[in-house]
Amino acid sequence: MKETDLTKAEKKLVQQILMQTKIKNENNVTRTQAYFDFYQHYPEIHWALLGHMVSRNGGWNMTDLKGELLANLLAEKEQQSFFSFLERGNWLIFQDVYPQFLLYEESMKRKRPLFYLLPIFHVSTFMETIWSHFWKYRNPYILAIALVINEQSYLEKRVIQNTLFQEKVFHTIEFKLQDLLSLNHILFPYYNEYEKRSIGLIGQTLHHFGSLHERILLGKRLYSLLFHKKEMLDKVVRWAASCPHTGSRKDYWPHLFNDVYESVPGQPYRRRIKDCQIQIGIPRIYSPRLAYAWKNVTHAEADIEDWFDDWTIIDYLNKQDEDVNGEISHEYCQTLEKMELAIIAKKAIFRPQ
Repeated sequence: MKETDLTKAEKKLVQQILMQTKIKNENNVTRTQAYFDFYQHYPEIHWALLGHMVSRNGGWNMTDLKGELLANLLAEKEQQSFFSFLERGNWLIFQDVYPQFLLYEESMKRKRPLFYLLPIFHVSTFMETIWSHFWKYRNPYILAIALVINEQSYLEKRVIQNTLFQEKVFHTIEFKLQDLLSLNHILFPYYNEYEKRSIGLIGQTLHHFGSLHERILLGKRLYSLLFHKKEMLDKVVRWAASCPHTGSRKDYWPHLFNDVYESVPGQPYRRRIKDCQIQIGIPRIYSPRLAYAWKNVTHAEADIEDWFDDWTIIDYLNKQDEDVNGEISHEYCQTLEKMELAIIAKKAIFRPQ
């Protein structure tokens, strides 16, 4: 279907959707909030919550680059390259998936499917088939995992295989260091009434970001963590609803992080974290809000190309009723301690003799 084939009313709807998407796609904070707002109106669209929680992690990764730990390990040029990589991926996914959501919303209002308009937004033929299936059978699992497959496949050529990012990000020592230190944690905070620390964490760690297969399997595991047990889902949603995303890790662990710089400028870094605690009177780790860490970016238009050329990818839609172990707090705390050691080691190596 071409835009010239549309009726006047259809053209108006397309323009409204494009405009709404552009407004909400301003930065990581606006995208992340848009996903959650949509989920609250349409909880049957499970990916909206999954996308919201993963996008929160994208924002935390962005602000980490200007935070107290990574800023001590990466040069400014490297920080910029990593941010561009994270921001481009975050932007691309939103501009692909959000029009799908708005078209579903309009379909619900009109009580008839409008998914024949998806090609106008350059959405994959794979998703046009899946949305039509969802409209008929209302299977939230198939839709959510299909969206995981779609978004990760969409990113594959546009970001992961992009020669600039390959050179500036994937082939750098820092990216290998990040993999070594397991900094690819995806964290889902939740309210836990039974522990001393009221906000707990579940999550997963991705060690091979460059692998499409591994990213899709990660998405399936993260989906299981969120939706396998209603009790946990309710705790995550309650936390997300009560804590708007700022990009600062203070959002979930204010006992460790602060969005105000507490350390004395010029003082050498010293270890502070032990078993995810900081002693009273010791500065917390600086984790800025996104608004103070990075300016909004004007993006080049996305390449128009349908990634879908192999039906075997639907094998990922097979459901495995595995009970995923989401325990991640200990591993995450160990990572923070390793980063502190790396900072101290780096300062020692480069200390003037």
